[in-house]
Amino acid sequence: MVSTDPNIIPAQPEIRQLDETAINRIAAGEVVERPASAVKELVENAIDAGATRIAIDLADGGKTLIRVSDDGCGMTPDQLPLALARHATSKIDGSDLLNIHTFGFRGEALPSLGSVGRLTITSRARGAEAANIRVSGGRVDPVKPAALRAGTVVELRDLFFATPARLKFMRTDRAEAQAVADTVKRLAMAEPSVSFTLRDVSGGGEGRLVFRADAETGDLFDALRDRLAQVMGREFTDNALRIDTMREGLRLYGYAALPTYSRGAAVAQYLFVNGRPVRDKMLTGALRAAYFDFLSRDRHPAAALFIDCDPTLVDVNVHPAKSEVRFRDPGVARGLIVSALRHALAEAGHRASTTVAGATLGAMRPEQTGARIYQMDRPSPAARMASHQAQAPGFAELSSSYSGRMVEPEPGEDARRAEEPPAETPPESLPLGAARGQVHENYIIAQTADGMVIVDQHAAHERLVYEKLKRQMAETGVAAQALLIPEIVELSTADCARLLDLSDDLARLGLTIEPFGGGAVAVRETPAILGPVDAGAMLRDILDELADQGESATLQARIEAILSRVACHGSIRSGRRMRGEEMNALLREMEATPHSGQCNHGRPTYVELKLSDIERLFGRS
Repeated sequence: MVSTDPNIIPAQPEIRQLDETAINRIAAGEVVERPASAVKELVENAIDAGATRIAIDLADGGKTLIRVSDDGCGMTPDQLPLALARHATSKIDGSDLLNIHTFGFRGEALPSLGSVGRLTITSRARGAEAANIRVSGGRVDPVKPAALRAGTVVELRDLFFATPARLKFMRTDRAEAQAVADTVKRLAMAEPSVSFTLRDVSGGGEGRLVFRADAETGDLFDALRDRLAQVMGREFTDNALRIDTMREGLRLYGYAALPTYSRGAAVAQYLFVNGRPVRDKMLTGALRAAYFDFLSRDRHPAAALFIDCDPTLVDVNVHPAKSEVRFRDPGVARGLIVSALRHALAEAGHRASTTVAGATLGAMRPEQTGARIYQMDRPSPAARMASHQAQAPGFAELSSSYSGRMVEPEPGEDARRAEEPPAETPPESLPLGAARGQVHENYIIAQTADGMVIVDQHAAHERLVYEKLKRQMAETGVAAQALLIPEIVELSTADCARLLDLSDDLARLGLTIEPFGGGAVAVRETPAILGPVDAGAMLRDILDELADQGESATLQARIEAILSRVACHGSIRSGRRMRGEEMNALLREMEATPHSGQCNHGRPTYVELKLSDIERLFGRS
């Protein structure tokens, strides 16, 4: 404490060299934040050792026991003491900190763990005897002979016993165990060729299997898809798009889900750089930007994306936990993610996730009936057609009370059809089928080759109009409206310079700014489609987004929000009766328009039900 009395001369502070134990405990505060951090470091060491099978045992959320066993290269008895020394590592030689090809390279994990817990390492290298070393609270015991067939077993007990204050910041056993499981799953996604097993052995015995992922074989995408199915669920891979593209030395690959397969939180977003799981604000911002035109603000995309590049293009030495990275050219990485995902979503066309149909079937509650006595045979297509034709006249008496409309031919249409040559592709065999009716003046019922499709006519046409408006804007540009009196906005010198660097990009969106001396800018033109705007507030919003994400989509988002509202008012309204050709034209346009599987707010525009699902509802399967 600094004295405020001027008559008291404070003692000269003495500079001391901290002892090794204190240094390791300080390092442990950076590297080992919680049990999940310890598991991450130990599993990464096992992967770096070339392990193909890794088993993790956990007790009390990792607070009392963490055991990681692997079949990697192991260590010789004379290497064990060196492994517990700070900044001793086999991963690099120290000559080039940018050319990193392994998970670990700092040489801090094992000494840090040994300084705050009771650490035991048992290892056996090929051609050497097994050995064991213990360290407790920073005190290292001599190396002893041990029994082990191969690989390494690292056992950490009583984490933070040497720093009891840290234990007060631990969460419940369940929360810590969940964090460990999440860490193991991320590493399992990064290494599909490695088997992982996670067990909770609280209370002793063999324990409970929490997670298991067997090693995958095959090419990169097959192995990755199978591993993602094990970790994220088959539902994700069934509704995900394959991503594989390159730009300026960076390769992006992985899987990204359709917009209609979205989540209520960002819990299904996994990003990797050179195989390393990262939580990088710039990369997650790019993922959000790629989907912002297809999801409402309360929905989040699901994706597992991998960026591979030369290690010299990315710096992983910016955070002790190595969870953050810094690209030499972050704009290239961000642009790669945004463009690749938008291209994949556009190629998906009208496709919507299978979960939409599942939710629809789950919402249906068939009446409970008694035991089924017999099963009717499923009629052939010809028999069904004959039956439909025979029963058709009988539906005329229901027309007065039926709320829908059947698709009926126009006068003389039958004669014209007889003269026309037969179509090459029957409408029923097209993806969205042939319109058969309209229900409640809002929902189109279409028949496909193996089921039926229910289309929300307003939501579908809204997306079609929106995409058309966006294409027109891309072709002709954004119309700008010149201000009669330029608006002067006072900013800091740094903010002014940042905005002026983006002046060309803003001009393409209809916002023209010029320097006005000092930290001020003059706004001379604004996007005409926005109408009267508060230029100062808009510029500050852009600056806030630049500070948070490194790039701003605020202006574009506002313009596209206006286009979305225009599309909503210009689309087919609910309650409008449509003719048969109008319904079929809408279906064909949906098939040809990208992103037509969801409306402007991320909701599905249609639901497809397979005939087998419908038959199951009626107990016919």
